[in-house]
Amino acid sequence: MKIEKISSNRSFGGWHHRFTHTSAVLNCQMTFAIFLPPQVEAGANVPVLYWLSGLTCTDENFMQKAGAQKLAAELGIAIVCPDTSPRGEGVPDDAQGGWDFGLGAGFYVNATQAPWAVNYQMYDYVVTELPELIEANFPVTSKRAVSGHSMGGHGALVVGLRNPERYASISAFSPITNPINVPWGEKALGHYLGANIDSWKAYDACELVSKATQHLPILIDQGDADSFLAEQLTPQALTVAAAKAGYPLTLRMQSGYDHSYYFIASFVDDHLRFHAEYLNR
Repeated sequence: MKIEKISSNRSFGGWHHRFTHTSAVLNCQMTFAIFLPPQVEAGANVPVLYWLSGLTCTDENFMQKAGAQKLAAELGIAIVCPDTSPRGEGVPDDAQGGWDFGLGAGFYVNATQAPWAVNYQMYDYVVTELPELIEANFPVTSKRAVSGHSMGGHGALVVGLRNPERYASISAFSPITNPINVPWGEKALGHYLGANIDSWKAYDACELVSKATQHLPILIDQGDADSFLAEQLTPQALTVAAAKAGYPLTLRMQSGYDHSYYFIASFVDDHLRFHAEYLNR
């Protein structure tokens, strides 16, 4: 559980920190960021929003571009942002040089296939190892929410739906909702999990919603000008699955918005307020 600080920056009365640590789950050094709101300095323990970023991102993208710290400081919510995959010497990458698989593209699954299985255990890292690390080293409560963007939106939906007892709420921006049926998902899950498509279903939000016995509140924002909307994200598949299963969720289609952090920054306050409602109950 030893962590090493990389940097600290004062932000809206709180602190943004970056740390490295040795991950026993991923068998490499990992980096994460944490924003601690000013209530911590007054002696409070605060709930945590875990943010899972998308393809090619690191812990820095959301923290630098989303503009979430101001409202998080007001609401008294910590934000934790891990990297999107294992990294370092010896960690395998896409041999073809693709950006949608391998380094920066862990897809928040537990890989079962060689050579990926040694390092690519991002599901266990996000669900178990990282929260244990955070709760052992920082003044936070065990109240957690999860959110993310694109591949990270897929991750947020999957970890929340599979672990409703661990999270108060789920949200996502432009999530990959049905990865077993879209090119990004087919490539990643095929490599990480092998050819048996039945094994992929444990990481597909549409499949998980259809079988859920507990219902967490879910908020999804999707831009209708997103270039990945029809081929990769397919939010309509999730709404159909949820309707059939009687699983309530809110999907908001936002006119003119694309896949970028301009979109995320435009609506991130709504997501923070949404999570605060359930984290503070």
